[in-house]
Parts: sequence; C-alpha cells; structure tokens
Amino acid sequence: MKAMKMSRRGFMKACGIMAGYAVLSVNMTKEVFAAAMNMVGMRQKQVYDADAHIYKVRKSQDNPMVQKIYDKKHGFLHDGPCGHKSHHLLHTEYKDRSASIKALKSKGVTLSM
Repeated sequence: MKAMKMSRRGFMKACGIMAGYAVLSVNMTKEVFAAAMNMVGMRQKQVYDADAHIYKVRKSQDNPMVQKIYDKKHGFLHDGPCGHKSHHLLHTEYKDRSASIKALKSKGVTLSM
C-alpha cells in the first residue's frame, strides 16, 4: 500500500485551512446559540408580561377559588392541601409492571430509552 506523501508546504496549507474552518464553525455556533438564547429570553419576558396583565392573582394560595375549596367550614377539601381527601384525589396508585417487562425480556425483546 502506498503511503500518502505530502510536502511541508502542503501540510501547512492543509493545517491552515482546517484551523480556519474550526475557528469559523466555533464562531458560527456561538452566534447561533446566542441568538437562540436571546429568543428564549424574549419569549420568557413576553409570557411573564402577558400573565401579569391577564391574571390579577399570581400566587395559588391567594386565589379566592382555592381558598373556598380549602375553607375549614364549607370547603370541599376542608382537611387542607395535605389531607386525606386531597391526597386521594391528587395521587395515583403504584402498579408493578416489572413482571410484564421480564416476560418481554425472556422472549428476547430488547428495550431501550
């Protein structure tokens, strides 16, 4: 097999071209990332400003509907946000699905995320 021969001048030229492309690609990537982050920042500000004008109550604990729900006398969830009824309504039950996964693996199915 013939080895590729390159003169010193050719090697220096190739290295210069590769370095130029590397610097150019780093700068372009940096500019694209900065533009994307600027867009994210503008979007967050717009959403925050829109919410500030639309919603008068910004904290859920200050919301009158939430206060009525958790009212001690007449509230639906009168035992509080950590009470039995709210726990029952807001949480799901655990179901063990490991047996079905083991059955699939025994059949030769490979699972990946």
